[in-house]
Amino acid sequence: MHENPNVPAPSALYIFHGGGPLPLLGEPSHKDMVAGLQNITSLLAKPSTIIVISAHWEEEQATVTSGANPALLYDYSGFPQESYEIQYPAPGAPRLARKIYNVLNRSGIKANLTEDRGFDHGVFIPLKIMYPSADIPCVQLSLLNNLNPAEHIQIGKALAGLQEENILILGSGFSFHNLRAFFSPSTEAIQSMNKSFEKWLIKTCSSHDLSEKEREQRLINWESAPAARFCHPREEHLLPLHVCYGVAQTPARQVFALEVMGKQASAYLW
Repeated sequence: MHENPNVPAPSALYIFHGGGPLPLLGEPSHKDMVAGLQNITSLLAKPSTIIVISAHWEEEQATVTSGANPALLYDYSGFPQESYEIQYPAPGAPRLARKIYNVLNRSGIKANLTEDRGFDHGVFIPLKIMYPSADIPCVQLSLLNNLNPAEHIQIGKALAGLQEENILILGSGFSFHNLRAFFSPSTEAIQSMNKSFEKWLIKTCSSHDLSEKEREQRLINWESAPAARFCHPREEHLLPLHVCYGVAQTPARQVFALEVMGKQASAYLW
């Protein structure tokens, strides 16, 4: 699907990042998630740089962190003091940030750079699990606050034009994200809705029976999926997946399904 078959396409990976800092605090319902992310990492060649699209940053225009040494944003509240002392001193990648900015603008996607913004927990929590040495340069790319699925796929298609080898494009979200359901008794009805949406999502992302046009249309019209608005009352945790799909424009080559916080969830590697 890429215009130049001689240019290596970046790897794209959509993951779950759990509830706030809980994955790093030993919270039992995140045990499988932590092990799952470590397993996924073991299947990847170590990337030279990482671009993270996190559910926790939205802007009117696509915005890229361009600072050399981004700080951490402890964008959660009500957790133990140690949660606000977590460190992940990964360097930024200003040159790559500028290249992303140029690639997006050339593709007709208005973009901005920011030297001031740090990494939110959708970045540093999973990366501390996956690459604890914090030695891989990272940049973060915002979602669009219009939450338009087609536009996020277009962002991914633009990123596929990057020519650096060994870049990991990481979509950090959660394939199930109904906060009320996380903290309510898990009834049969909730379990059924969770399973129905996961089944649809796994088929959409991985089935070879779908053409890429069909796959893209399913993702654009994700609200028509079974229990879609129950599983995602607001879609910011799903849209990093759309960016990853836009990069690859192929079926996911591997699906990782497990339980996180008592709910079925899935990750996808392209």
